Amino acid sequence: MMTHRDALEVLAAVRSEQVVVTTMGSVAIWPHLSDSPLDFHYLPSSMGQGVPLGLGLCLAKPGRGVVVLTGDGGLLMNLGCLVTVAQIEVPLYIVLIDNGLYEVTGGQAVPNAGGTDFGAIARGAGIGRVYTCDSRAGWEAVAGEAVAGNGPVFVWLKVQGEHGKPTPAAPRPMAEQITRLQHALR
Repeated sequence: MMTHRDALEVLAAVRSEQVVVTTMGSVAIWPHLSDSPLDFHYLPSSMGQGVPLGLGLCLAKPGRGVVVLTGDGGLLMNLGCLVTVAQIEVPLYIVLIDNGLYEVTGGQAVPNAGGTDFGAIARGAGIGRVYTCDSRAGWEAVAGEAVAGNGPVFVWLKVQGEHGKPTPAAPRPMAEQITRLQHALR
């Protein structure tokens, strides 16, 4: 099974000029793979809010692609966002990192871990392009296609969970991140 880092390494290899919004566990990994002004590490109250933030960025900057890295626990806290996103044709690429755990809050199991079909939920919400991968090779085979073209797109990546991981800190203060992103989007 692929690791969280494997999943993000593949994304980093195919990412173009999209904004990348990271939440929770991805905040600890992505800054080691990318240090673009288009990277936004959203931690304050981020569980469940990454996808709405990504949609807002797409609406504010039409045509600008946005990749949102969210976790299974965070998505479960705001499943309704998928229905909203599905109604609007925007280049939003939701990448779900499913490790079955609330990894950075102590490693508690996510409700129905391993039993929830997130791909079916995304399709049921109305998202037309859905990808499911549980290996690095499988993700590498579709990643370039998945984070390009029309959206919204939902990518469900099943990764190994890791216990004992600390809550990450953003690599820069929020005010600095906002200023960097604003300048990059001008």
